[in-house]
Amino acid sequence: MRCKMLTAAAVVMLMMTAGCSTLERVVYRPDINQGNYLVANDVAKIHTGMTQQQVAYTLGTPMMRDPFGSNVWYYIFREEPGHERVRQQTLTLTFDSNGVLTNIDNKPRLTGSEG
Repeated sequence: MRCKMLTAAAVVMLMMTAGCSTLERVVYRPDINQGNYLVANDVAKIHTGMTQQQVAYTLGTPMMRDPFGSNVWYYIFREEPGHERVRQQTLTLTFDSNGVLTNIDNKPRLTGSEG
């Protein structure tokens, strides 16, 4: 009788804790990476005065271009490692009407220790 009672209590306890977040770290969650993988060395090669072709050769095609016709390119990399917080790197490049790079906006700034 005692064995049946312990078994029933264990089953009820297991069912009650099955959805709890305390077990979240035990469950495998794959790393999810999306967008343009940015490396600090490649970003350091970009400088104002480069053409769109030179930038595309160095970094690849951008994730998104401004849909309203202005010459702004967005390189976005979103990284969601397993059980850690989501990190996002956004590199915004602005070109003039001749296709020459005029502004670089790197948020958050890549450091040499990353990538």
